[in-house]
Amino acid sequence: MSVLTGPRTRAALGSLLFLVVAPGVAAGVVPWWLTGWEPARDVPWPVVATGALLFATGAAVLLHAFGRFVMEGIGTPAPVAPPEHLVVGGLYRYVRNPMYLAVAATIIGQALILGRPALLLYATAFGAAVASFVHFYEEPTLARRFGAEYDAYRRAVPAWWPRRVRRVAARGGRPRGGGRRGARG
Repeated sequence: MSVLTGPRTRAALGSLLFLVVAPGVAAGVVPWWLTGWEPARDVPWPVVATGALLFATGAAVLLHAFGRFVMEGIGTPAPVAPPEHLVVGGLYRYVRNPMYLAVAATIIGQALILGRPALLLYATAFGAAVASFVHFYEEPTLARRFGAEYDAYRRAVPAWWPRRVRRVAARGGRPRGGGRRGARG
């Protein structure tokens, strides 16, 4: 099998497409549509600096999370092309949904940079929509797909508030009983 047609290459291309379509729209197109990326007048520089830090951190976390899906999960975050393995490494050791948190951080960062409260309202709506999606679709789907391994991961790693994993395996930094299966967000 050629490197260009291998499973990780397909995962990388699919993840890149999904990155543009989902987070690209949620964290790029919608904020632009709401604000035209026109800053309000007189946004204090500490607010702009905080927003820039949030935006940059969110973007870095988002790219890291997508990379984990390609390299560890051998799949994409897209429900139509899920990973072969549960993604539990990297930032997924600390929080189950770093991707969604990263997108929210980029939206909030833009709100601060631009001084636009409408983006804070949008970030709140985004958070509510994502929390509902995770609760009603993603978690049940992952539980069916990966069974006891996802259940162990879910018990060991919080969904939204990052913290250290309580129990870590000796090698690989994976939660005990967690294995390698596919968390999305």
